Amino acid sequence: MLEVPFWLWAAFAVTVAVSLTVDLLAHRGEHVLGFKEAAAWSGLWIGLALGFGCAVFLVLGTAAGTEYTTAWLLEKGLAVDNLFVFAVIFGYFQVPRAYQHRVLFLGVVGALVFRGVFLFLGIAVVSRFTAVLFVFAAVLFYSAYKLLQEKKSFDPDRSLAVRALRKIVPVHDAYAGTRFFVREHGRRMATPLLVVITAIEAADLVFAVDSVPAVLAVSDDLFIVYTSNAFAILGLRALYFLLAGLLNRFRHLDTGLAIILFFIGVKLLLQASHEMITPAIPEIPVHVSLAVIVVVLAASVLLSLLRPGAPDDTRGSGAGGSDDSGPSHDRKPDRPPDDG
Repeated sequence: MLEVPFWLWAAFAVTVAVSLTVDLLAHRGEHVLGFKEAAAWSGLWIGLALGFGCAVFLVLGTAAGTEYTTAWLLEKGLAVDNLFVFAVIFGYFQVPRAYQHRVLFLGVVGALVFRGVFLFLGIAVVSRFTAVLFVFAAVLFYSAYKLLQEKKSFDPDRSLAVRALRKIVPVHDAYAGTRFFVREHGRRMATPLLVVITAIEAADLVFAVDSVPAVLAVSDDLFIVYTSNAFAILGLRALYFLLAGLLNRFRHLDTGLAIILFFIGVKLLLQASHEMITPAIPEIPVHVSLAVIVVVLAASVLLSLLRPGAPDDTRGSGAGGSDDSGPSHDRKPDRPPDDG
C-alpha cells in the first residue's frame, strides 16, 4: 500500500467538496445546461482530474501516477457507456431538461458514497483472498460478452429498486418542479423525480459490478482507485449534457469497451496466477495497460465519428429528455398538487 500523506487526502476531500458545492450553486433552480456551458464544465473537470494526477506523480511517484491515470481513463470510458442508460431513463420518464442536472448531481453524490464502500470492501477481500481475482476476471469476461450482444430494450420502471419504492410510497402522476414529495388530498406522495433518482442510483449499483473489478486490476491501493473513480464521476453531469443528442453516434464504443474489459480480465488472471500458482507467470505492466486503454478508446471513438452508420434507436433514445415540464407517461393530475 502507498504511504499517502494526510495532506494529499485532505486536498482531495476539499477539492471534491468545493467542486460539488460550486456546481450545485452554479446550477440552482431549473437551470438548463447548454452545449457551450457543458463543454466549459467538462474542460474544468478534466483539468481538475489531470491536475490531481500531476500531484500524484510528483508526490507518490511515477508508478502511482501511471496507475491513477490508467484507472481514471478506464472509469471515464465506462462512464460514457453508462450515459446511454441515463438517457434511456430520462427519456422513459420524460424528465424535463431543467430537472436533469439535479438528478445527475444527486446521482453523483450517491455514486461517490457507494463506490467508496464497494472499493474498500473489494480491496479488503482481495487482500485476504487472492482467489477472488479469478471471480473478478470472470465478471469482466461476462461483461465484455454482454457488451458485444445485441442491445435489448431496457425498462427502468421494472427495476427492483423502483418497484420497491412504488410499494413503499404512492407516486404522483406529474412532476412538481424539483420537489420529491407533494401532498394531495392530505396524502404525502412521491413525485416522478424521486422515481428517476431511484432508477439512476440502482443503475449505478449495477455499473459498479463492472467498474470495481476493472479498477482493482489496475491498482489495489484505496487512494488510487477511489480518487480516480471520484474524478471520473465528478464530470459525469457536464459530460451527459455535452454529449446529449450525440450518444447514438458512438456506435463502436461498446466494442472498444468490451476489448478493454477482456484485456483487463486477462490482466487479472495473470496477476492471480502469478501470486497463487508461480511467479514465472508474467504480469502485464501498468504502463502497457494505460497504452492499451488509450489506443482502444481513441480508436473506438474515432471510428464511431468517421463511420457512424445507421442510428441505433435502442440506445440514447430520449438523450435530451423532455423540453417541457409535462408529467411522465402523459398523465395529468386532476388539479395541481399542494406544496410538500
